Amino acid sequence: MHGQMYEVMHGQMYVERLTARERRRPYPLVMFHGMAQTATNWLGTPDGRPGWAEIFAGDGYDIYLVDQPARGRSAWQPKLDGGLASFAASFEEWLFTASASDPRWPQAAKHTQWPGRGKRGDPAFDAFCATQVPSLADQVETQRLMLGAGTALLDRVGPAVLMTHSQAGTFGWLLGDARPELVKAIVALEPAGPPFENAVLAKGKARAWGLVDLPLAYDPPAALPDELTIELEPQGDHPDLVRCWRQKAPARRLANLARIPVVLVTGEASYHAAYDHCTVKYLREAGVEVEFIRLEERRIHGTGHMLMLEKNSAEIAALVADWLAGAVRQPKRPRGRGRVPSAALSSPRRQRSAS
Repeated sequence: MHGQMYEVMHGQMYVERLTARERRRPYPLVMFHGMAQTATNWLGTPDGRPGWAEIFAGDGYDIYLVDQPARGRSAWQPKLDGGLASFAASFEEWLFTASASDPRWPQAAKHTQWPGRGKRGDPAFDAFCATQVPSLADQVETQRLMLGAGTALLDRVGPAVLMTHSQAGTFGWLLGDARPELVKAIVALEPAGPPFENAVLAKGKARAWGLVDLPLAYDPPAALPDELTIELEPQGDHPDLVRCWRQKAPARRLANLARIPVVLVTGEASYHAAYDHCTVKYLREAGVEVEFIRLEERRIHGTGHMLMLEKNSAEIAALVADWLAGAVRQPKRPRGRGRVPSAALSSPRRQRSAS
């Protein structure tokens, strides 16, 4: 092929569908993994317990699992996509799995829920580490690719609930903004943040449009991110919480996201515990109704960033399922068909497809 022109597919996204044996929910659930991860995050825990895909399929949802474009089974094209970044095992230990042993933010010492020791050589850590993959280093390009692939997916499958984790938090805001009529709810599990500036793990400006790096539909409209006039709040809510950047009053509304119910879930010991409140404040000031669940306030303690993998993952999943049952409008069901307890949930059927 040297010296010849040739064509490849670019920007495609691998999607895997799990079909509920008894479909009891009106809309499917689309699950988006975070940085360095793939859809394997949702399929099972590193110590062999059922994953959230199985739990929510058993609760009556059809499930769509994606590998982000240029990640995992969604091919990275070396001549088209940007450079890659990877997480070192030592970084994952203090960030995800053994935060209490090397606390680098105030809440880290509370981390108790990772299965096993969370260190290299421990079977659960090694199983988790084996799933880690390189990610596009350019977050703007990552969001651009997902906006294209994600809207194509929604246009194909129709109305859906979006569940995002970490880096993928930006995808929920972008897709809800682009397809508000198709996004019936957003479950944001420790979404990328805080608005406008990095905190805890890094410093410097980020997410120029507040929640994301690409334009959003504000009202009044903003043609450029510089048109969003912002200020740093004069005082934080608590010494262990970062001060938040916010819009100067009167704040522009996020016109499309304001139409979508949102829940944001944060673990007690995660690095997000120090700044997720800033994302919640920003959404509320922009007219978005969002429920903020700090897990410790629901008597779920010791949870780190990987909510779906920790020892209390099933308890967190049940909390999210209860919120969805109340927030997403349900069709009328025949009499006598209530919610099935988790212990009685059936296993899903798996299908694979591409989009």
